[in-house]
Amino acid sequence: MTIGIYTVVYELLEPITPWQMVDHWAAFILCFVAVDLAYYWSHRVSHQVNLFWTGHVVHHQSEEYNLSVALRQGAFQKMLMFWVYLPLAAIGFPPEWFLISIGFNLLYQFWIHTELIDRMGPLEYILNTPSHHRVHHGRNPKYIDKNHAGVFIIWDRMFGTFQQEEERPTYGITRPLNTFNPVMAHVQPFKELWADVGSIPSLGDKIRFLFASPGWYPESMGGFNAPPELTGKEEKYDRKIPLGLNIYLLVEYTILIGASAFILFTLENYTMNQKMLFLVFTLYQVFALGSIFDQSRSGVFLEAIRLALMMGFGVWLALVIGQIPVAATVIISGLVSTAWFAILRSRGRFDEKAD
Repeated sequence: MTIGIYTVVYELLEPITPWQMVDHWAAFILCFVAVDLAYYWSHRVSHQVNLFWTGHVVHHQSEEYNLSVALRQGAFQKMLMFWVYLPLAAIGFPPEWFLISIGFNLLYQFWIHTELIDRMGPLEYILNTPSHHRVHHGRNPKYIDKNHAGVFIIWDRMFGTFQQEEERPTYGITRPLNTFNPVMAHVQPFKELWADVGSIPSLGDKIRFLFASPGWYPESMGGFNAPPELTGKEEKYDRKIPLGLNIYLLVEYTILIGASAFILFTLENYTMNQKMLFLVFTLYQVFALGSIFDQSRSGVFLEAIRLALMMGFGVWLALVIGQIPVAATVIISGLVSTAWFAILRSRGRFDEKAD
């Protein structure tokens, strides 16, 4: 989305821009640095504005800190923050330069999501490192809203948001998610935002709240709520899941990812209504599997419905879309999964209930 809108803006402005960016390696380096600076402000605003935080908070919900956290990205973040990069299109940096720069910027940030690397000597003064980014993911009050850098930590040092890693961070957010359900991970921030806005009496304060920093409330409601101090007794959200059920969930998620990838690579073959059906069905499957992972009381029922829909979906693929091999694969997978589900159910693997 960001790349598409950037390209449109660049092409609209290019004919009327009084200058042209020189096709030179030094100009590309300037573009890379400018993209990193724009990322810093995009990231910082995502933390310091309630409305934009709802899109970014998904990345911070994890109470663990490892490479998989880098892949935990909010579905709505780009929709909310694409505008930060548009001044670069107005300056005249070509879309292909922007694409390469933002791609490398995000790729760089993958490896810093680790506790396996300690300090990195002089590089700590220039680059964003695992130590600096661990601070960013901490919910210790002094770590909150610090170290927003992408590649160069110099932006945080320049703009007053740098914090050195001292004690080991406690990871997560001040309002813990307490679910492993990916759908709820996206829905809950908006539910909380809606509840907060609804609790504020004045229309003007409601609007101000949307664009205020997290923790801001009108004086009539007690004013700013500072992040809570840590007690040292914080416990991570967890669910003890039997090995057999874990394997079942892994296989079902793998099938779902494979099916989603196939649909994405063949989108041109489907109508808009069919695409919407795929989207709704995929979201339901993710929600149902997440409910089992949480050991929720509705998990067994939701999974039974999912498996029935899965086989019905296979029949629909055969009769309406005409994709017989794909339909056969879906139906067979559904039958095998249903048998496996029944065996796990008979052995009491779904009996543990969520609190």
